[in-house]
Formats: sequence, C-alpha cells, structure tokens
Amino acid sequence: MTSDLYPVSRLAAAQEATRRAGIDALLLTPGPDLRYITGYEALPLERLTCLVVPAAGDAFLMVPRLELPAAEHSAASRLGVEFVAWEETDDPFAQVAERLGGGVARVGLADRMWAMTSLRFRDALPGAEQVLASSVLREMRMRKSPAEVAALRAAGAAIDAVHAQVPGFLRPGRTEREVGRDIADAIIAAGHATVDFVIVASGPNGASPHHELSDRVIQAGEPVVVDIGGQMPSGYCSDSTRVYCVGEPPAEFAAYYEVLRQAQEAACAAVRPGVTCEAIDAAARRVIEDAGYGELFIHRTGHGIGLETHEDPYIVAGNAEPLAPGFAFSVEPGIYRSGAHGARIEDIVVCGEDGGERVNLRPRELVVV
Repeated sequence: MTSDLYPVSRLAAAQEATRRAGIDALLLTPGPDLRYITGYEALPLERLTCLVVPAAGDAFLMVPRLELPAAEHSAASRLGVEFVAWEETDDPFAQVAERLGGGVARVGLADRMWAMTSLRFRDALPGAEQVLASSVLREMRMRKSPAEVAALRAAGAAIDAVHAQVPGFLRPGRTEREVGRDIADAIIAAGHATVDFVIVASGPNGASPHHELSDRVIQAGEPVVVDIGGQMPSGYCSDSTRVYCVGEPPAEFAAYYEVLRQAQEAACAAVRPGVTCEAIDAAARRVIEDAGYGELFIHRTGHGIGLETHEDPYIVAGNAEPLAPGFAFSVEPGIYRSGAHGARIEDIVVCGEDGGERVNLRPRELVVV
C-alpha cells in the first residue's frame, strides 16, 4: 500500500468535509469508505470495526481485540489515531456513543454499512439523524488523484492482458463455464488479487447484459460477449468488455456491431471537463438511435470505478453533473437482440485536463476466432 495511494492527509480532509456538511461524526465500518480513508481492508464481521471521525476532536478506530494485530499491521497504523480494542463482553456501540459525548444530532454512516450495524448505532445514539457518508466522501472519491489514476491504469493493463488470451479459450464445443474458469485463472495470473466477475455470454445469452456463466455449449458462428474484472492488490478495480465471434458472424450482428463501435467511440471522444455525465450517455445513444437500434440499448452508458467496480459518477440520462479532472468511469454502450445475440464494448476512461484517457487499450473491432 503506497502512501501516495492512501495518503494520511485524507483523514484530515474527511474531517473538514464532515464539519462543513454539518455532520457530527462519520462512522466508517469495513468496506470501500474505510479503505479509502485508511488503506485498511478490514474484515466485515459481526464484531464492530469502525473508524470514528468526529467533526471536532480526534478520530479513533474501534476494533475487536482479536483483530487488533491485523489493524496494527495495516496502513491504518500510519494515521496516528488511537486504536480502541474492545473485549467480547463489551458493547462497542455504547463505547462509541460515550466517546462522542452528548449532543450528537447527525452522523454519516458508511454507504456499505450492514443494516444490523446501523440499527445498533441508532439505538446507541438516540435521536441522531443517520445520513450516508457519501454526502461527505463522494466528491473526494470521485476525483481520483494521480496515484489512483496510475492504479487504474495498472488494473486496465492487467485486464487487457486477459482479453489478449481469450481467443485461445474460445472454440466450438466448449461451455461458457469452461471458458469462464480459464478466464478466472488468467485474471489472477495477470496480477489481480481477486476475481470480481466473469461474464461469458454466447449466442442468445449475449442479449442478457448481466448473464452469468452457464453450461451452454458455444456453437460455430456465434458471437460471445466477454465482460470481466477484478480487484488489484492496490484495491482498485478493472472492468472491460470485448466481443468475440467463433467463426464468421451473422450479417445482421456484424452490421449493428459496427454501429455500436461508432457509438462507443463517440462517447469516449466527448469526454472532457465540464461536459455533463448525461451528455456522454447521449453521445453514445444518439448514434445507436440514428441507426434504428435505440430500443435495443437498454441500460446506462457507464458507471464510476475505483475501490468499487460501480461507484459515482453514473453516466446516465438525468445526471447533469459536469465531469472534472480525475473522474474515472466506464463507457459501455450495448445493443441486445433478445433471443438472438447481443454486444457491448467497454473501456474505463479517466477525464483529464483536456479530454479523456482510456486505460483499456485492446482493439475494439469484433475479434473473429
């Protein structure tokens, strides 16, 4: 974990943002919010681990006694905050409330906090309004630092290396599940710490954007949508989709695939500071609609990415938020013909000072195996 990727200064910035937002304390349990501030990938357990960031005063980390060694050896040890180890018979929620003192009117809960944990905090801090920590952390997490952009580039290169191997895994007679196992192994071999998802959608399964692996046998002449991603040791995620065809593609498919490629190109070319998220969606959608396939593009154009595969900003109609340098997101228009086949092309794009940078560099043309 490099200090550039998880700088100590983030804690002070989060505390200042908490104060400006009129929130008395952030309560960050295991998940991406806690990791973003501390670099600590804490285990999500029924026992409470929680970084408490008061608007005024010193932050502290509540941690079960048995997890104290792991916390002390994590990046959180660089923060200089007190580690408060609680015993099995203690009530850590009451301890948090006692340390915060009276007059707590509003607390920000980690967006991925378990419901049972948020309800325990509700009981321990009666009358305190609970809001999402993203009301404080969203702006910070959306604007990736140079170190975070470098981590996303590394993730992009790693998943590109897997896509380069996919043609060798595809052939008639193999099942989606068999191909998926090979891809999962390749994701780890390429440097990822975990496999987050593997979509191998052949023939009519390609018309389902989130199709999971099945025992369907891949046939000659069928398109195959391969959407894959994982998390790197840095914590940052990869996500990329390419389409392959086992033999020559159907003429209808080849025609709309070229429309899709142009749509994805148009959306990527539109990325620059000040352009709204919905304008990027519209740039892709316009090409597809003009070609007569508008009803077959059934999802948003993209999602933010970082410590989570899906996070802000979302590239969708109705989101008038302007892009800013450091925003990182997918551009992944799709066309899906139910019962026949489908296609999606996806790159991760980072908004720079003058335009967009793709971190996925594999060819976007249809790959015929």
